[in-house]
Amino acid sequence: MTNYLLYILWNPDLEAFRLGPLAFRWYSLCWLVGLLLAYLVVKRLYKEQQIKDELFEPLFIYCFLGILIGARLGHCIFYQPDYYLTSWKGFIEMLLPIHIDPYGSWHMTGYQGLASHGGTLGLILALLLYVKNTGVGLWRVLDNIAIATGTTACFIRLGNLMNSEIIGKPTDLPWAFVFEHVDLLPRHPGQLYEAIAYALLFILMCYIYRKKPQLVGTGFYFGLCLTYIFTFRFFIEYTKEVQEAFEASLPIDMGQILSLPFVAVGAWYMAKGLNKAHKL
Repeated sequence: MTNYLLYILWNPDLEAFRLGPLAFRWYSLCWLVGLLLAYLVVKRLYKEQQIKDELFEPLFIYCFLGILIGARLGHCIFYQPDYYLTSWKGFIEMLLPIHIDPYGSWHMTGYQGLASHGGTLGLILALLLYVKNTGVGLWRVLDNIAIATGTTACFIRLGNLMNSEIIGKPTDLPWAFVFEHVDLLPRHPGQLYEAIAYALLFILMCYIYRKKPQLVGTGFYFGLCLTYIFTFRFFIEYTKEVQEAFEASLPIDMGQILSLPFVAVGAWYMAKGLNKAHKL
């Protein structure tokens, strides 16, 4: 029999507050806080690097749309293609934050299902468009965004924690969470593990930047960001439950499969960035 006094009982209200008919969920607020912190960090970096203010202002819109669209499409295509890509109902729900019931009526749900791998790809494509339209150097933009990425990634995972989603496997460790929205088993708080790791990534990035600001523009920070995040993602997957049933038959799960190319690309750009810096 499970002794629940040994573990952390987790059953938060999904809504932070309401304003009339509008409900503000913790998950959405965490996304907004994460994006706001990244906005402030990159704005300061642009100022320190004497990049014009008018070149910074469009960046937030590009990043917001790139992450949101990429993360949504990534979840629907990589994790639930059988639902979202096989009917008009699924296709509409993939694009719009609604759920359509069997009788044809609908209600707002928000985007329930966002994948970090898709968000990363969406962000990179959005930044390529930003560079094309503003003329700011591609690697300078990617490195500056990479320095700030840990803040957003941290708060996204805190949002997942508040939603009791992306839960870990059962464990008897003393810091296990009992996600009462899910079941009554003590489990790894995988979301919290990731949030802490990404907060440490931001601290590491700031430390290296203060020591080696000349590395901005070489691709080093971009490579470090990819390598750190997706190496951690690969190993943390061993503490998580599979998100979709088909993953149970795979030797490694979909999150791990999608992480490997990012790790390889990140390591290559880190090495390339260091080599470029040595030649300057």
